[in-house]
Amino acid sequence: MPLVIDLHAIDATMVPRVGGKAANLGELLRAGLPVPPGFCVTTDAYRTVATPHAPAGLAPEAARRALLDTPVPPRVHQEILTAYRALGDDVPVAVRSSATAEDLPFASFAGQQDTCLNVIGADAVADAVRRCWASLWTDRAVAYRETNGIAHDTVSLAVVVQRMVGSAVSGVLFTADPVTGDRGRMVIDAAPGLGEAVVSGAVNPDHFVVAGDTIVERRPGDKRVAVRPLPGGGTEQITADADEEPCLTGDQIHRLVALGAAVRDHYGTPQDIEWAIDTDGVLQLTQARPITTLFPVPEREGFHVYFCFSLAQGLERPITPAGRAAFREIARTVNEIVIGDPGATGYTEAGERIFLDLTRALRDRTGRAFVLRLLGLMEARSARTLAELCDRDPRLSLDRTSVRPAVRRAFRLARRFHVPATAVRALVRPEAAVRHAHRLEAGVVAGARATTARGALRERIVPVLPAVAPAALVGYGLLALVGRIVRTGPGELQTVLRGLPHNVTTEMDLALEGLADTLRADPAAARLFQDPDLNAAGAAHAYRDGLLPPAAQQGLAAFLDRWGHRAVAEIDIGLPRWSEDPSYLIGVLGNLLRTEDPAARPDAVFARARADAEAMVERLARRAGPRAPLVRFALRRTRLLAGLREYPKYLAVRVLAVVRERIAERGAQLHAEGRIDDPRDVFFLDFTEMETEGGDLRGTVAHRRESYARELRRRPVPRVLLSDGTAPEEHRPPAAPGSLTGTPASVGTVTAPARVIMDPVGARLEPGEILVAPSTDPGWTPLFLTAGGLVMEMGGANSHGAVVAREYGIPAVVGVRGAMDAIRTGETVTVDGGAGVVSVRRT
Repeated sequence: MPLVIDLHAIDATMVPRVGGKAANLGELLRAGLPVPPGFCVTTDAYRTVATPHAPAGLAPEAARRALLDTPVPPRVHQEILTAYRALGDDVPVAVRSSATAEDLPFASFAGQQDTCLNVIGADAVADAVRRCWASLWTDRAVAYRETNGIAHDTVSLAVVVQRMVGSAVSGVLFTADPVTGDRGRMVIDAAPGLGEAVVSGAVNPDHFVVAGDTIVERRPGDKRVAVRPLPGGGTEQITADADEEPCLTGDQIHRLVALGAAVRDHYGTPQDIEWAIDTDGVLQLTQARPITTLFPVPEREGFHVYFCFSLAQGLERPITPAGRAAFREIARTVNEIVIGDPGATGYTEAGERIFLDLTRALRDRTGRAFVLRLLGLMEARSARTLAELCDRDPRLSLDRTSVRPAVRRAFRLARRFHVPATAVRALVRPEAAVRHAHRLEAGVVAGARATTARGALRERIVPVLPAVAPAALVGYGLLALVGRIVRTGPGELQTVLRGLPHNVTTEMDLALEGLADTLRADPAAARLFQDPDLNAAGAAHAYRDGLLPPAAQQGLAAFLDRWGHRAVAEIDIGLPRWSEDPSYLIGVLGNLLRTEDPAARPDAVFARARADAEAMVERLARRAGPRAPLVRFALRRTRLLAGLREYPKYLAVRVLAVVRERIAERGAQLHAEGRIDDPRDVFFLDFTEMETEGGDLRGTVAHRRESYARELRRRPVPRVLLSDGTAPEEHRPPAAPGSLTGTPASVGTVTAPARVIMDPVGARLEPGEILVAPSTDPGWTPLFLTAGGLVMEMGGANSHGAVVAREYGIPAVVGVRGAMDAIRTGETVTVDGGAGVVSVRRT
């Protein structure tokens, strides 16, 4: 097998032999695109040198030194000599690394390995190849692989050798705006001389932005630095006077754009392209790789506006393939029952997250009002962003203004699900409405167990919303009525919602506090859980083996018997429930047992919140004068009914837990048949794949796991995404220095150290600390039991985190743009939940 291959003989399938860069260059040549000729020294050649030293087991410096001290083997040297001579006599070449983990769709590895320019002579080329081999083990390359989760022993290095382009001007072309993500714009940076000055950032280049056929931005750079080839080999960096004249003509810019479009269309994804124009005006490609930082966009024709549903539900992480398959089943039912159109396309996916296509709704008068009002309550930042977008973007002009279709659909649904009767019963007999809601659980779970996983998703989730939600809406409607007939101050109506009864999430959290009391009273359990070095995962393993102290073993078993179907990120059926892995709960119990102040205990906090709410009811009733009986009636109904807000989602999670059990059973079968390596691999399949009766599924699982792991590292995730790839944000006036603004969610002011938490599993929140989170779902709320305040990047006044914060009486501000980046753990933070302001004090 040859150790050196001509670039013309290489294609995209040969990455293991030639690395990412060479595979891309060979693919471009095969597509007929202008690429300088050259050859590739394969990974087989690298392994002949590297394998005896086992560099993956050495420190980076030792690995580099071992490779640099090893001569190029004679056979490799001879093949390099033959290929080099085929390019011409002592022709100048560029010698560049081409790692097998390089120029990939998820990691570019740009600049992580070495490049040698203007290398002249066969011996010099062989020496440059050896230096490239060693550069696989530079500190920066090792760190980059570790950051991207790429094992060192899986990576090899090939080396590309290409004829140098005598560059008059060179630079970089992005076929999509790398900052905004706009797929409709191309961005060019250019400077005289070799492209190394632009790529390395040594020069301030000319900057051009092109939209379609129009150059929409020309920003000249001073171009004071240039890299030039030396006559005998090597390069020099020279400094010149500033030059404001553009180094590209309009014709050259348009030629670059056309070439970029050809490369992009060939690969089907936006590309980061290095190019050069020689002294004869010939344009050449020297490299092309995917732009790895762009968030993927659903492939749909025309203009679309997408809203990230999974992020709004508290999941910044991707959703597993099984989890997304479940939501596709639910979406079909929504289309059939609610929308009345089985072919509706509101549901879509991107970046392994769930998005809703809001375009059609935003172009409809009633749909726009509904979406903006709903998101205003649940995700205020996105609501403001969409409102601004509707105002300024003509592509969202209203094309349906009649309310009749929406009214007819609402009446049809209300009649089908007996909504008026449910609402009237809640108003007249709220206690009976609450009892009716709680009786639904057993029937919903039994119904889910009596059918298939798909059947449970299609038949048992969507109907729970109209069965319970009208009662909660009556409560919130009465609260709104009071706001209209009584003059209220900031936060007063929110105070009425503190310490609500009948909130299933609060009941769970107080049950966890009860378990903490049980552990506190048992000396052996208390010692275990109060240990600052408590290993939650180890304790969870001990629980599964029945080895915890009796009070802990029995108490945790009783809690999980009632609440074990819940989890962090519980809408994703691919993630384990607490009954499967209670390590998170064990960590929370440790936090609770470290709470020494009796007034800070959750039951005391909840009691104070309830007392504050009842006092506020009386205060507002007295303020209403002759309408006091009406206000008192309305607000007491609000307190009885509003807590049911959490119940529809709770019932849906109960169904999802049953579905997860069914899928796990299928996973055990597939594992027993040898079709997957681990029973849990089933959650990386969709329903069609799970249900097949034959075939090896391990390759599919491996590919999905790899993709999922990449998406776990993706930041940021857009809340609102347009079809051109941009992620619009609301325009806000700048906040005062050291302050962040958001939506007031729970009144009160607290100053305490911040604790920034991306994932609650394994997190430690000391009593009284300010919890700073991207968003929350019910699985986060045990952390609220010891939190002194809450700051969230997502959410609105009625989002889950806001509701729970009010019930516990802890100050909260939600929808705080940039909170996760602006606040660091340990910094002193003041949360003003009434004003919606978060102040950071830095020492």
